Amino acid sequence: MGTKVKKMLFILSKATIENAYAAFVMANGARMEGIESEIFFTFFGLEAIQKKKLEHLHVATVGNPGMHIPTMLGGLPGVEALATKMMKKEMEKLDMPPIGEFLEILSDSGCRLWACKLAVDMFHLKEEDLIDELDGILTIGDFYSRADQEGCQLLFI
Repeated sequence: MGTKVKKMLFILSKATIENAYAAFVMANGARMEGIESEIFFTFFGLEAIQKKKLEHLHVATVGNPGMHIPTMLGGLPGVEALATKMMKKEMEKLDMPPIGEFLEILSDSGCRLWACKLAVDMFHLKEEDLIDELDGILTIGDFYSRADQEGCQLLFI
């Protein structure tokens, strides 16, 4: 019998709608099960916590096999916007909160939200560019040290 999961650490590297919601739903599910959860936003995942960008995330239509459309079609003008609009409409039917509201829910539930220092520096971001719910900016070493306990799992999205 394995060790019980006590903590989930999610690493979000791409802020497409489908990736952000995957991380948020799983982190929220962990909290609902009494499991600690944290999300580390790195590289393009930082867009999910940038005040100016978080409500403008898109569905990836090019190079996304789950879309079941040819790459050439996915790259046509308007296809990404249409796919994004359709996905947002379906999420609303399921009462999925918008990204900003979901981040507040996660924070209120005790989920810790971290920005990657390397990526913040690389994209020349300042703390004021990021959401107020952010728990801080960590190096990857600092983030990994948060995983140093039995029953902790890391998941890269």
